[in-house]
Amino acid sequence: MDKILRINMGAQGGPKITVTPVGEYAGLGGRAMTSSIVSKEVDPLCHALGENNKLVISPGLLSGSTAAMSGRLSVGCKSPLTGGIKEANAGGQPSQMLARLGYAAVVLEGKPKDDTLYKVLINKDGAKIVPDNSLRLLGNYDLVEKLKKEFGDKISVISIGQAGEMKLTAASIACTDMELRPTRHAGRGGVGAVMGSKGVKAIVIDDAGMKMRSPKDPEAFKDATKRWVDGLKKHPVTGQGLPSYGTNVLTNVINEAGGYPTHNFMWGRFVGSSKISGETQAQTEIDRGGSATHGCHRGCVIKCSGTYMDKDGHYITKQPEYETVWAHGGNCGIDDLDSIAMLDRLDDDYGLDTIEMGATIGVAMEAGLAKFGDAQAAINLVKEVGKGTPLGRILGSGAGTTGKVYGVERVPVVKNQALPAYDPRAVQGMGVTYATSTMGADHTAGYAVATNILGVGGKLDPLKPEGQVELSRNLQIATAAIDSTGMCLFIAFAIMDQPETFQALIDCINSFYGLKLTGDDVTALGKSVLQKERKFNLAAGLGPEQDRLPEFFTKEPVSPHNITFQVKDKDLDKVFDW
Repeated sequence: MDKILRINMGAQGGPKITVTPVGEYAGLGGRAMTSSIVSKEVDPLCHALGENNKLVISPGLLSGSTAAMSGRLSVGCKSPLTGGIKEANAGGQPSQMLARLGYAAVVLEGKPKDDTLYKVLINKDGAKIVPDNSLRLLGNYDLVEKLKKEFGDKISVISIGQAGEMKLTAASIACTDMELRPTRHAGRGGVGAVMGSKGVKAIVIDDAGMKMRSPKDPEAFKDATKRWVDGLKKHPVTGQGLPSYGTNVLTNVINEAGGYPTHNFMWGRFVGSSKISGETQAQTEIDRGGSATHGCHRGCVIKCSGTYMDKDGHYITKQPEYETVWAHGGNCGIDDLDSIAMLDRLDDDYGLDTIEMGATIGVAMEAGLAKFGDAQAAINLVKEVGKGTPLGRILGSGAGTTGKVYGVERVPVVKNQALPAYDPRAVQGMGVTYATSTMGADHTAGYAVATNILGVGGKLDPLKPEGQVELSRNLQIATAAIDSTGMCLFIAFAIMDQPETFQALIDCINSFYGLKLTGDDVTALGKSVLQKERKFNLAAGLGPEQDRLPEFFTKEPVSPHNITFQVKDKDLDKVFDW
């Protein structure tokens, strides 16, 4: 990966493509690449949907190689939702293909002079951009089918649905999986709206004729990757729990821990949790002829996804993930898996972040637009977004906007981004991450559940504030580094518990690039990424006063523990003191 593909959508005479060497960005991948380009090249005070923002798409350092779990894609920009820097992460095939084509990043910049819609084709011969207004307002599923007829079925696609075209701040960017379904999404922060503002509907990637990326030391790389896979397979989370039941294995676990936000974060347990648990979901998928095990990209050995069919055995969606099942399920009082699967399908098709939309519907239910537990009403509300009605545009702008429009006090957002599926009062470490992450409320930024609830990497009482700042800090540093490798974040379970597996990952990078990195170098990488992101956010107006949870978390105790968020503001301000 020695080049950067830049597409200036606002160039004189129409979009212009240039290919440049990586230059000062050499040695970077994934989140390190996206955050470096955004922090250096984007004015923090620019309008996120204007010509001065840039959308950066980058495979990880090991993407395109035979290293297991290396197919994650980072998407970066100034977020129209939070107003700060954003890195959203997706699986699927595009990362592997872009890396094999030699691109360390694709950068969309400028803004079209009119509302023409474009598609981009990237293959071994280079890249070209073509106007195609026939794609206008297509959902992601129909869009991909249309592109398959034009380019064949050996491609991968990065695309937006109607929400991205309408530049709604809950809009995601879809990536196709191994079956060419648009089911893997860079969901958070409104990245789809930025792609829409650039006038790009789809990026088609064809790596025909390209080989796997070759390591500098093939024998050492082969040995390191074997130890790497062995470590992932022997850990109980990555080797047993996730492959058997998917991410939704967490529903019963978090519900039992009293940290499962229910009815718009009113309670910490959901009475219908067993009906929508990972165990129930997996059995339902198997009984209907689907699958409870599926990898989102080639080279995945955890295979935490699946295939969800309707009662007649017809495909509806990929296995809804834990966050999606919670957002559209327990958070909204809905205990019907078929309805949740349909909501997931609609979100993927329209190009919407399932976390943001589930939280938004919870706020809308609190406002009286629908009753908690009314699945059909929830489906109808999401369809409003797809239609682009005035109500739909409000909802598609996220939980924060919806709460303001309807005068709701309990609105679970940080930096205007909706909280995911762990109540910060019952999992205090997650509260620290939500409050202080550069990304707004984001569980993946520093997954304290691992230690607070699952006992991975040690054990820390989730109900007490002691030690939570240090835990979140260390996890945020580690996560920023992992996001730069192209590795799936779920590898963290194994590397936190198994030093030899962490070493195997480092050995993979060293043997591939001919380096001599140590664990300290990995930590330094994570810190450097966070420092760039923090600097950008400060310049954008997001200072320590925005590193706070909504007031109700410190005022309203959550059942069953009857506890509020306990970490003090002065301690939150110490997270990035290292």
